[in-house]
Amino acid sequence: MRLAVSPFALSLSALVGLSALSPAAHAQPAPSAEASREWPQVETDRPWIYRGSDVPPDTEWDFGELENGLRYAVRFNEVPQGQVSIRVRVDAGSLHETEDERGFAHLLEHLVFRESKYLGPGETIPRWEQLGATFGNDTNAETTPTQTVYKLDVPDMDPAKADEVFRLLSGMVTAPTLSEKGVKTEVPIVLAEKRERGGAGLRVSEASRETYFAGQPLATRAPIGTEATLGAAGRRNVRAFYDRWYRPENTVISIAGDLDPALMTQLLQKYFGGWKGKGRAVPAPDFGDPVAGADARSAEGALAPVGETRVMVEPDLPRNVGYAVLRPWEKVADTIAYNEGLLLDQLAISVLNRRLEAQARAGGSYLAAQVGQDDVNRSADVTFVSVTPLSDDWQAALNDVRAVIASALATPPTEAEVQRELAEFDNAFAIGVETSSVQQTRDLADNIVQAIDIRETVAAPDTVLDVLRGMSDRITPQAILQHTRQLFTGEVLRGLMIVPDAEEADAAAFRAALLAPVEALDNSADNGPQLSFADLPAIGTPGTVVEEAPSGLLGIETITLSNGVRAMLWANDAEPGRANVRVRFGAGYGAFDADSAPYATLGEGALMSAGVGQLDQDDLERIATGRKLGLGFAIEEDNFVMSAETRQSDLADQLYLFAAKLADPRWDAQPILRTRAALALGYGSYATSPAGVIERDLEYILRGEDPRFHAPTPAEAETLTPEGFRKVWEPILASGPVTVEIFGDFDRAQAVADLERTFGALDQRPAMEMRPQLSSFPETGGDPIVLTHRGDANQAAAIIAWPTGGGRDRVRLSRQVEILSQLFNNRLFDAMRERLGASYAPNVASRWPLDREDGGMIIAMAQLQPKDVPAFYDVANGIAADLVANPPGAEEIARVTEPLRQLISRSSSGNGFWLNQLGGAARDPRRFDQVRSILDDYSRTTPETMQKLAQMFLAGEDTVRISVLPEEQAGE
Repeated sequence: MRLAVSPFALSLSALVGLSALSPAAHAQPAPSAEASREWPQVETDRPWIYRGSDVPPDTEWDFGELENGLRYAVRFNEVPQGQVSIRVRVDAGSLHETEDERGFAHLLEHLVFRESKYLGPGETIPRWEQLGATFGNDTNAETTPTQTVYKLDVPDMDPAKADEVFRLLSGMVTAPTLSEKGVKTEVPIVLAEKRERGGAGLRVSEASRETYFAGQPLATRAPIGTEATLGAAGRRNVRAFYDRWYRPENTVISIAGDLDPALMTQLLQKYFGGWKGKGRAVPAPDFGDPVAGADARSAEGALAPVGETRVMVEPDLPRNVGYAVLRPWEKVADTIAYNEGLLLDQLAISVLNRRLEAQARAGGSYLAAQVGQDDVNRSADVTFVSVTPLSDDWQAALNDVRAVIASALATPPTEAEVQRELAEFDNAFAIGVETSSVQQTRDLADNIVQAIDIRETVAAPDTVLDVLRGMSDRITPQAILQHTRQLFTGEVLRGLMIVPDAEEADAAAFRAALLAPVEALDNSADNGPQLSFADLPAIGTPGTVVEEAPSGLLGIETITLSNGVRAMLWANDAEPGRANVRVRFGAGYGAFDADSAPYATLGEGALMSAGVGQLDQDDLERIATGRKLGLGFAIEEDNFVMSAETRQSDLADQLYLFAAKLADPRWDAQPILRTRAALALGYGSYATSPAGVIERDLEYILRGEDPRFHAPTPAEAETLTPEGFRKVWEPILASGPVTVEIFGDFDRAQAVADLERTFGALDQRPAMEMRPQLSSFPETGGDPIVLTHRGDANQAAAIIAWPTGGGRDRVRLSRQVEILSQLFNNRLFDAMRERLGASYAPNVASRWPLDREDGGMIIAMAQLQPKDVPAFYDVANGIAADLVANPPGAEEIARVTEPLRQLISRSSSGNGFWLNQLGGAARDPRRFDQVRSILDDYSRTTPETMQKLAQMFLAGEDTVRISVLPEEQAGE
């Protein structure tokens, strides 16, 4: 039963700096006789997913089994309209491989897409695109240690189209063409994927798996495989893996969408009912259990013996100290009593993580620390602890974290702590009920897959809430203490540490630190006095509405308040229980000059957590307990944007928080200093791969070395101060026009009254001082700009950009340029991935700034081997030249325009789409007119138009080229 909802993801806490929590803990509780009396007894004849469980079935799903053993779940759902999401899950992952088959499960996933019964070589992706499904977004697959899942989201579904979709999909899964040529073609692509994922991050991932799961198959079973085993792959041994595991009894298909469930079931029977496995069924291999080795040592008071410890030296990564308590994974009876135990585990973790965060904020020796639990790949039930020290004194950081945990293991939490976390969970689950009618089809289909993978059930949102509220009298401090102790009890404790210098630590020192006695640090709190919005001071004298006018589009209207604040409102029931709020103010990046530019980067992470009026970061979290409030923040080209998803009952207070941030900001130093530390600690990791260097430097270079897009170095970050932060941001918050946008499920009259009381009460705001324009397109032509990374020697990246244009008056042109860029993308993908096997995911994108008259570009990029960089430039230039010389065919254009049309049609059913398209329209009404043509602009064009645009933007040699090479090869 999927109760693992992190309440912080839906509350203010996550948005003002509290780390998101890991999945729910699974330490098994003792069955509750009282609970079993409150729920139906286990039935013998239940849907297959509920057998052995007393969880009430989610009646929105129809569960069934075909005669060949294939299980399915189908469900009608209209969000978004016309779409059907299909997930085919096969119980075959990297843990099902033999030593010689490492990587075969993932390779097979690729081969299923390459060629099958009804789709010839290279036809799969184009055919799904013709049906409106974009590759990567709507058509994808994933392989994990325990499963392979094929994912398909098809728009505009009708019975005839559904028949074709099921036919094609059945051919892929039940009858892939596993030819020698196909294997040899696909292996280089998989090796390119492996290479692009390499570097420090991959090394840490591999070390984590090897250390934590020592002695179990998972330790050496990464889905990507090895070069040796992939190089030995051929038709026969890949076919043997397929025949062994791809069988109907190992397969579950979940389908949710806007189609009659009876028809879905008929099509499953029609196209999958005749599937038969080859040979005799093979039982799944034993994934093993975590076992303490002979060298494991116990310490006084420890709840698990300390086993393997490892220290990795990674000069460019921030220090990290991690350890894990491991228990055997066991198949459970997914009962109500079991899920009550899960909730107690989650609550225990929440209490502990809040204490760890409080200690960090109080000036602790670590930047961040977190406890989480996961049932990892049906191999172990694990409690993880992760610590990011602030300095090289990792012992102090580890000791501080262990001291907080020791306190939680020694004494129960306070009643106030328990009630606070309980309120957060209740709010999160209640939101799930309120918004259940707008659950996305893809999420519903994924939920079935996730439940099957961990061998549990699914539950309707109201069942989840009922379980929580039905056990509220048993959620006590003593129960939380018991479950905290269960979470830190296990067969063995293992640790992995990352340090930049080998002199800092070794495995023996790390092990000694884990075995050392620790004195409990009790930082529990009663959470202070109860905070209420009713007790907060008014923003000022409420304003009034002086103008209101319909936009002429849908039911959207604009209003103007007496102080000049404008608002755009659209009350609608498209998404029940959700109201989206955005507040635009100031000049965005235009508010910074070269000297103040570093404070832009700092502000993105620290501004909202620095507090509001009387409320510091802790107060903000307490006042948001049990509420749906947010403090999102972003900097755009010409606006600052505060954002939140809230609901009608919390809308007034959400508006108050945003207005108070402008009227009475707080300037607490601690969140600013912590964000500064995070910038400094994380900077080195950019250099560990080409992708990291691109993330750090690409925007800076493409904007002509605009200092506002320069990532501060650690030395530069050290110069940033809370005093300097306030000097830069205080006038920004106090000046420039303000626009409030509210779209969603809310009461219009009440919202207007709330606006008058909050934003209408702001003082008249002076005009925002605009700084000199700093961005410009870099010089074109000449040799490539060469950047370097310190990652693996076989990693590189190449980028080429053609200047285009900008401006809102040419927005329709920009949309046609997007079609051109997607044509380019498909050709580059075919050339670099399919024909050359040089890059796993090359891509082309168009950017067209709407709020300036220049700065647009078409950008092509790929990660590849250093030796293939010249070939990338040759291929990209060749594609550009061909688009200039020859118009693309109508069928090629349709591969792009049909998925774009379907994407827009689906997206437009949500308020987020309209907010993104119309943001700022209260001050720039052109946007209302321009959105009317968006569907046609993105989905209709001609070969002649595409050639003309290519001649406008791709014909010359005015390009910028950037190569990212290993340091040791940059000068060659």
